[in-house]
Amino acid sequence: MENFKTVAESQTTLTELMIPSYANFGGKIHGGVIMSLMDKVAYVCAAKHADAYCVTASVDAIDFLAPVEVGELVSLMASVNYVGRTSLVIGIRVESENVKTHAVKHTNTSYFTMVAMDDNHEPVQVPGLILKKDVEIERFFEALYSKDLKKEYRKESKKIRTEFEIAESIERIKGERCIIER
Repeated sequence: MENFKTVAESQTTLTELMIPSYANFGGKIHGGVIMSLMDKVAYVCAAKHADAYCVTASVDAIDFLAPVEVGELVSLMASVNYVGRTSLVIGIRVESENVKTHAVKHTNTSYFTMVAMDDNHEPVQVPGLILKKDVEIERFFEALYSKDLKKEYRKESKKIRTEFEIAESIERIKGERCIIER
């Protein structure tokens, strides 16, 4: 199969020790540090698959499921879940490990959409994806479904902006935590 790669060929794990300079005033690791590491591992995974420089086009929600402590090892596991013509969806799972107790906790999962670029900074076609395991098929399908949902969401958001009615909106937000002063 010409110009196709397996998921395994680009899977990437990045592990880093969480040091005191990464901590916030509460002693937990800043979310921005974790997000930066996620962007880094997404780039490496995408570039390995695309054999090209890649840029971050979008990031799905990043939910922080558990805090990361100073002194823990954070491992970020990335794999290509979906490829389009020039884009790739990279799934990332983040876990932290207490080095003394070896307790591991899942702290984040997110999906980064990356776009492969040529030397002129134009999008370039990426290799197709060979799906060998059921979980790879499931992830590809989920990414495709998510892509369709995003299109629908953008369409609905545009509709809300173009068909905005103040009276309807005021009625809809009654009971929310806001005060309208006009």
